[in-house]
Amino acid sequence: MSGTAWGNDSVRRARVRGCLLGGAIGDALGSPVEFLSLAGIRRAHGERGVRGLTADEDGVVGRVTDDTQMTLFTAEGLIRAHSRAMARGIGGAETAVVRHAYLRWLDTQDHPAPPAPEGDDIVRTGWLRQQPWLYARRAPGNACLTGLAAGYTPDPRAPLGEPGPVNTGSKGCGTVMRSAPFGLTGPHAEAGFGLAARCAQITHGHLTGAYAAGALAAIVTHLLDGDSLSGSVLRAMELLARHPGHEETTAALRAAHELAARGAPSAEKVESLGAGWVAEEALAIAVYCALVLPGAGQVDEALLLSVNHSGDSDSTGAVCGNLLGAHHGDVHLPPAWLVRTEGRAVITEVADDLSLEFEHTVEWPAGRYPGC
Repeated sequence: MSGTAWGNDSVRRARVRGCLLGGAIGDALGSPVEFLSLAGIRRAHGERGVRGLTADEDGVVGRVTDDTQMTLFTAEGLIRAHSRAMARGIGGAETAVVRHAYLRWLDTQDHPAPPAPEGDDIVRTGWLRQQPWLYARRAPGNACLTGLAAGYTPDPRAPLGEPGPVNTGSKGCGTVMRSAPFGLTGPHAEAGFGLAARCAQITHGHLTGAYAAGALAAIVTHLLDGDSLSGSVLRAMELLARHPGHEETTAALRAAHELAARGAPSAEKVESLGAGWVAEEALAIAVYCALVLPGAGQVDEALLLSVNHSGDSDSTGAVCGNLLGAHHGDVHLPPAWLVRTEGRAVITEVADDLSLEFEHTVEWPAGRYPGC
């Protein structure tokens, strides 16, 4: 083990903040060019492509998408699940509580403002759902929407290795773009991997979608512990190898790792890994960009590399930002972009609450994080 971050609250909190805020910055960088080809990006922004935050189709700079929205609700679900387990002295409800959090996100897509609870409603509770800026529909993935409507809660103790029953053939990047918080909850990468993979199957049934989510969580766990980017990826691949059906995800990570060792970065090399619409490609692109530009002074260039391609630029940017932020901490995120990123104060608050919940026994104000 190369680091000591789990025993150092200040370092760990900086990396948790960095992970969530970095993801939001990458999301906001990629969102305005998500549906453009690389050639189209270059026509619009010059040969080097996007060089910073740009306005979206409404002329607004710094907006985040469903990637950041769902990541926040993942974090909220994990806080509530842990708080419930500590209060009752029992665990085992994590997947159900995270699914409830995703239902709160679904409300933000179906309503213009927080809907009133109905009767003894255990879902429409807590403070995060009250944030007005979250009630914006920013091209959410169809599998996330339809998957939540299916009402499936995975068994948190079931072995991995079987496709899920919801959207069985889907391995869209909606699994991986929301899953970094699973890696922010403790020093055991295997636990975060398993929970992320199972919660991915709430909406996406394909094993690769689950394993890509789990691999991201494992990488983030190792980064928080102070491991290198390369070491974190290699250790996640070792963990993947223990699970049947891992080959597609492992191959994507191996390709990214090997490509990063082959000289200077380029958009064309990014595109050789895919477009990022599916989970393993989104993870591979994000990993490549973080690996090929790993320095604390290269965060801006790595993020720009991760969004300048013909594909799902906001998701690849978000995941790359999760990785870079978890590695370097929030102090190395580009300040000019950070201050213009939508929801910065709330994202920071959620990150700090997540850190506090998993570091200490916290008695939250009534109604902030109900245990359901």
